[in-house]
Amino acid sequence: NVVPFPLRRSAPASPTERTRLPTLRPANITMKLFSVLSAALIGSSAAFAPAPVNVQQRSSAVAPVSMAAVEGEFYIDQNRRNLMNLILVGSAAVTIGGLAVPYILFFVPPGSGGGDGGTPAKDALGNEIFLKEYLAEKKAGDHSLAQGLKGDATYLIVKDDGTLEDYGLNAVCTHLGCVVPWSAANNKFMCPCHGSQYAPTGAVVRGPAPLPLALAHIETDEKGTILFNSWTETDFRTDGKPWWT
Repeated sequence: NVVPFPLRRSAPASPTERTRLPTLRPANITMKLFSVLSAALIGSSAAFAPAPVNVQQRSSAVAPVSMAAVEGEFYIDQNRRNLMNLILVGSAAVTIGGLAVPYILFFVPPGSGGGDGGTPAKDALGNEIFLKEYLAEKKAGDHSLAQGLKGDATYLIVKDDGTLEDYGLNAVCTHLGCVVPWSAANNKFMCPCHGSQYAPTGAVVRGPAPLPLALAHIETDEKGTILFNSWTETDFRTDGKPWWT
């Protein structure tokens, strides 16, 4: 009879070995994961790395652009510069002229106006004045204003016999352009601005006005409308040429 060889059983693991085996397995797994992640990172970085560039081709492509930029910095558009200069000078001239012209005209004695043909006399409301109705409303010696040549205020004078004087007097003072009122009590025109005085004919009685009041002819048309016409002949008050023509 064959005696079976007795099987040898392994000795049971000691408590120290039991606790050592479980700790080795997670360490191996961690190392494997770390290796996988490292490989993934290296691959991703390689994917996003810039492609190699030929330095010679790059320099040849950039050179024309750089030269064009440098040339553009030194390029001057003369036509545009001339246009901007003209705009600047023109705007300055308009501004200075707009301020200077009224200032100069302020010191120029205004004229009585004039022109070819008659200009209807108008009242303060812009209505034409008719001779018959006007004389029916006014008394002898009346000096009333009407709109005359160039829109200037002009005196219509009713004579002592009740007829209308054949000339009108521009009411604008020849000193600085104030409208000169008629003073019936003093029988003369007296400017309240600077004290100039004029005779009933418009001749200067007292300065500082340098010139007499401008004259305008008075006529009537077929409808009886009072008309103003420019006075171009000799001034009967000075026996000289009219200063307003």
